[in-house]
Amino acid sequence: MPKVSLWKLYFLFFKMGLFTFGGGYAMLPILQSEAVDKEKWISKEELLNYYSIGQCTPGIIAVNAASFIGYKLRGILGLISTTLGVISPSIIVITMVALLLRQYMDNQYFQWAFAGIRISVIALILSTVWDMWQNGVKGIFGYAIFAVAAVLLFWLKWSAIAIVLLAGLSGLLLLLWRRAKR
Repeated sequence: MPKVSLWKLYFLFFKMGLFTFGGGYAMLPILQSEAVDKEKWISKEELLNYYSIGQCTPGIIAVNAASFIGYKLRGILGLISTTLGVISPSIIVITMVALLLRQYMDNQYFQWAFAGIRISVIALILSTVWDMWQNGVKGIFGYAIFAVAAVLLFWLKWSAIAIVLLAGLSGLLLLLWRRAKR
């Protein structure tokens, strides 16, 4: 694969950051469309791995995933380009919103616009969850981990960090068990 321009990385991730509302999960369909399907920089599995690692590391999932992709493509300079690209729109928009928020927060049209945005974000997140389900939950072991994680998270109110660590440990133990059986 030819070397990707740092400017191309910056502007592509700037575009993603600009049109992603609702956080990292809402960015996943756009990132998949651009980095996996269109540019073919990474595979779907790599993208899910980056999101999984990004969720386990400090910071914003979308920024972490962008950083991993940039690093894979161009090393440290790629990491810097993609990270700055994905956060630049947020910095610009948050600054503008902070300046205007007090003025327009009580405006009915403003409230309706945000209500519409919230609804579309839910649809984006559901799309992401469905895609992650299809690509991430495989075999009886995957379904078992999902079921246990859901019970621990929703009913027993365990910490997400503890659940991710437990799931990672489970996967590692399964791998070791399978190797021992050989």
